[in-house]
Amino acid sequence: MNFYTTIMGSGAAVPTLMRHCSGQVVNVGGYRLLLDCGEGTQHQMRAYRQKLQSVQLICISHLHGDHFFGLPGLLATLHLCGRTLPVTVIAPQGARQALDVLLALSSTRLDYELRVIELSHADKRLVFTSPRCQIWAFPIWHSVPTYGFIIEEVSRSQSRPRSMAYCSDTGYHEELADYVRDVDLLCLESTFADDMMSVAGEKQHLTASQAAQIAQQAQVGQLLLTHFSARYRESDVFLQQASAVFPNVVLAEDGLVVPVSYSKSPARL
Repeated sequence: MNFYTTIMGSGAAVPTLMRHCSGQVVNVGGYRLLLDCGEGTQHQMRAYRQKLQSVQLICISHLHGDHFFGLPGLLATLHLCGRTLPVTVIAPQGARQALDVLLALSSTRLDYELRVIELSHADKRLVFTSPRCQIWAFPIWHSVPTYGFIIEEVSRSQSRPRSMAYCSDTGYHEELADYVRDVDLLCLESTFADDMMSVAGEKQHLTASQAAQIAQQAQVGQLLLTHFSARYRESDVFLQQASAVFPNVVLAEDGLVVPVSYSKSPARL
C-alpha cells in the first residue's frame, strides 16, 4: 500500500518565493488527508497536482495563521467546485467558532457537511479512524494550544503498520520523544539553526540539533525537517547540524514527495 507525504509548504510564519506556509498532503493507500493549511495551500495543491476534492480529512496543529489561514478559502473553493461529500476537520478548540464567523461574515454557504472535531485533551488519544488509517493526536509545546499527529496505516497484511508523526510548532521537551517513539517518519519543525537556540527557546520552537536529538531519543526511522524561518536563504546548515546528531535526515522543500518506509524489519505478528 502506498504511503507518502507531499510538501505543500515548508516555511515558517513569513512565506517566501521558495517556501510557502505549512501544509502537507498525506496519501495512505489512496486515502488523502491534509496536515495544516497555511495561506496559499490550495494554490500549492494545484501546483503540485493534488486534487482538492480528493482530500477527506484536514488536521490543523494550531490556530496560528501560517497553519490555519488557508482553511476558510479551501473550504469555500470545495463548495464552488461542487463538493457534496462531508469534510472532517480536526483542530484545537476554537476552530469551529473561527470557521463559523469567517464563513458567515463572507456569506459563504457550503453544500457539504463540515464536521469539526475539536481537541482539548492533555494526553495522546486516538481521534479518527478510517478503513485506511487511524489518527492519534497529542499536545505539544507552543505559545497557543498545539497538537501533533500520528498517522498510522491500517495494514491488511500480517506486517506491523507503518506510521508517520507530524509536529509543528513546538519547543524542546524530552517528553515529545515518548509520543513519537518508533515512528517510521518523523516530520518535525526546525525553525532556527543552532546559533539562535535562545530565540528558539523564547518563541517555543526548535533548532536543527534539538529536532535531531528528539529523533534520536525516539528511535525513529527518518527525520524530515520543516518550518524553516524566512531568514535562512540556504538550508545546508540545518542538514549539517541535524546530521551530526541523527544520521537519517531529509530537508523539506515545497513539492517534495517523501515516502513513509519501514525503518525496521516489518516483523510478522
